Amino acid sequence: MTDPVTQAKQVVEAYLECSMIPDPKGAAAFVAEGLRITFTGGRAFTAPAQATAFNAKRYAWVKKRFIRTDAALDPKTGDVHVYNTGHLYGAWPDGTPFDGNRYIDIFTVRDGLIVATQVWNDSAEILLDRIGLSEAPL
Repeated sequence: MTDPVTQAKQVVEAYLECSMIPDPKGAAAFVAEGLRITFTGGRAFTAPAQATAFNAKRYAWVKKRFIRTDAALDPKTGDVHVYNTGHLYGAWPDGTPFDGNRYIDIFTVRDGLIVATQVWNDSAEILLDRIGLSEAPL
């Protein structure tokens, strides 16, 4: 039997792989009832399909280049907290390519399923810079 930390990392990476296809139905196989997704800007979603729909408005297409996946078991609750970091690459809606857009996704995995995730990335900063509104150069 796989230990809970290794299992949680595998669940998260499989979820992210499905999300990048995008295959929200496949991603949903890795989440629990009552999923809580906090997306960029504090947007609240409850299903992978909602995040996929948001990404379809923000990007022509987008993928994640994983740098690392770390996890820690909370011995009091049995939850595993998983941190996946890397860079987004893809194209903006106008077709302009991008790469090197930092992200971190933070997951809570309970009993082998994702119960919560937070999604953070630099897309908003990059978009502000593209229209001349960033406070400092990127």
